[in-house]
Amino acid sequence: MELFEQLRREYEFGVGTIKGVARKFGVHRRLVRQAVNSALPPVRTYRQRSRPVLGAVEGFIDGILEADRQAPRKQRHTARRIYRRILAEMPGHAVAESTVRNYVRDRKRTLGLLIRETYVPQSYQWGGEAQVDWYEAYAELAGDLTKLQVFCMRSMASGGAFHRAYLSATQQAFLEGHELAFRHFGGVFRLLRYDNLTSAVRKVLRGRLREETERFIALRSHWHFEADFCTPGAGHEKGGVEGENGYFRRNHWVPVPKAASLEVLNDLLLMGCREDERRLIDGRTQLVGQAMAEERDHLLALPEEGFDLAEISFPVVDGGGCVRTNTYSTPVHPGIAVQVKVYPAHLEVWHDGRCVTNDAIHDASRSWTWNTISMCSSANPAPWRDPRHWSSGGGRDGGPPASMPCGNG
Repeated sequence: MELFEQLRREYEFGVGTIKGVARKFGVHRRLVRQAVNSALPPVRTYRQRSRPVLGAVEGFIDGILEADRQAPRKQRHTARRIYRRILAEMPGHAVAESTVRNYVRDRKRTLGLLIRETYVPQSYQWGGEAQVDWYEAYAELAGDLTKLQVFCMRSMASGGAFHRAYLSATQQAFLEGHELAFRHFGGVFRLLRYDNLTSAVRKVLRGRLREETERFIALRSHWHFEADFCTPGAGHEKGGVEGENGYFRRNHWVPVPKAASLEVLNDLLLMGCREDERRLIDGRTQLVGQAMAEERDHLLALPEEGFDLAEISFPVVDGGGCVRTNTYSTPVHPGIAVQVKVYPAHLEVWHDGRCVTNDAIHDASRSWTWNTISMCSSANPAPWRDPRHWSSGGGRDGGPPASMPCGNG
């Protein structure tokens, strides 16, 4: 702009010729003509250059982005994830990450997949706070696409996190997730921040007051931590764990993982947690693993004994021999009260001080609050002999229910 002003002034009050002005300022005569014609410089245009390296992988990138339109919203590829896949799956194409990032940004904007987020970084004391949340993810378990509920606890000071998948976000899974997470970190955080999940909150009161469930109060008392709950609908109050869920989902749930069982999948998730300990979070000077090691000395000590995860009830054995939902066999006579212990993935039936049945929970999507339950009994063998009842039985592959001893439970 200043140059244009000098050229116009020299032409009007100085040399007076385009050739003379160009020679005096050492510029092209075309530029002098532009300055004489207009006080504003023309808009600069850039010629579209060819992209021979990117052109070889454009189809690969477009295929990923098109597939992401059908993928779960929170399990789509980022530009960095796509770049890493190019390095791993197309090693012969040395394309720069910035080139991939620019192309992905333009394509996502065209496809309507670009979302921008704004956040404010905060600082935390060692061992002071961790945030807890559930999130949904999909995985192929034994060939079947399964919707899972994933428990996550993230340290706000170190950035370390623990993830574990369950078939359902039951209260038993919620309690077990805490215990496994505390042992993963090597101690207990002084404050845990939650949203208003039903596993912990019975009723939301005014402000930050909550009526908590009895089991959650017992959990908090056993592990000696304090709990704080977010304002309903204000997920940014626990933005640390929300961001962790997104990062872990993009880097370890994309593409959709495949595993033979839920146990194998959780082993893979734990490996992902360990892998993330080698990363450096923006704005920090320590690797996540180094920060976790330093924070471990500031955590509360773990209790010598773990927390009892079982939900205990005392149903009565029904003499009908089969049930409308799930069937669990037990060698106990009908009409006798037994003790049922429900764990995250299995239940135990106790009678006279011994465990008479140990079976996996058949329908993990149900909330296992027990009042009465019908169980096949060896004292009523008629349903066992009738194949019509086998389809709803507790046996494997539609067979008759089977009783399994479980030792001391």
